[in-house]
Amino acid sequence: MKRFLISASLLFASAQSWAIGELADIAVFDRNQGRNLPIYEHDGRYYVAGKPGNRYQITLRNQSSQDLLAVTSVDGVNVVSGETANLNQTGYVLEPYRQTDIKGWRKSMTHIAQFYFTSLADSYAARSDRPNNVGVVGVALFRARIQPPPYVENEELSERAAGSADKSAAETQSAPGAASKAEAPRARTEKKIGTGHGRKETSHTRYVDFERASETPDEVITIYYDSYRNLVAQGVIPRSRTAQVPTPFPGQFVPDPQY
Repeated sequence: MKRFLISASLLFASAQSWAIGELADIAVFDRNQGRNLPIYEHDGRYYVAGKPGNRYQITLRNQSSQDLLAVTSVDGVNVVSGETANLNQTGYVLEPYRQTDIKGWRKSMTHIAQFYFTSLADSYAARSDRPNNVGVVGVALFRARIQPPPYVENEELSERAAGSADKSAAETQSAPGAASKAEAPRARTEKKIGTGHGRKETSHTRYVDFERASETPDEVITIYYDSYRNLVAQGVIPRSRTAQVPTPFPGQFVPDPQY
């Protein structure tokens, strides 16, 4: 059994449509604007539009009745350890039906360095020589291992268990196809944005014991992000045509010319 971090959490009353996920919801909250960023779905992927210079946080809400381990990465970097992200790394433990806000890179048990949207060159990933995965937030969720009941020698039960294991293995082999859908976003004409290593902020956490039920995550949630302009250029956000459509009868009388 390993020890993982658990931060202050809030009990939430109801789910909202802006979040995605089954075991847990995820949202990106712009701290400067004081609102959750709209999530756009395009070609099976989720996107948010970030504004350079604005601080943000990742909001996780456990929708299940048991603890979950959330291994979280930003721009391909683990938000707790700073390592190049891997599924086997450390993360935050989410308590049942509670909300946790990840506001930055974990620097100690009492402080984080704030997340903020910035240019690719100024991003923490690029400044630590890892620019290839800038523009994505990932959360891998793991259920906790439940202690099995005492073993009973029974041939019939053993046969059932073997059959169930074969079925589970077949289902597991078909699952990677869904994960492989997450391909790199299409090429763009403008420079994309990343996440910076901002000012230090107080954020308390503590260690708790947690044992994963499996080395394979039970759910992986991915959100891509870029500037609003770039997402419009990629076709993720529809272009607004309202202002471009002329109106045949905009007024009642002929105004004087302005020049």
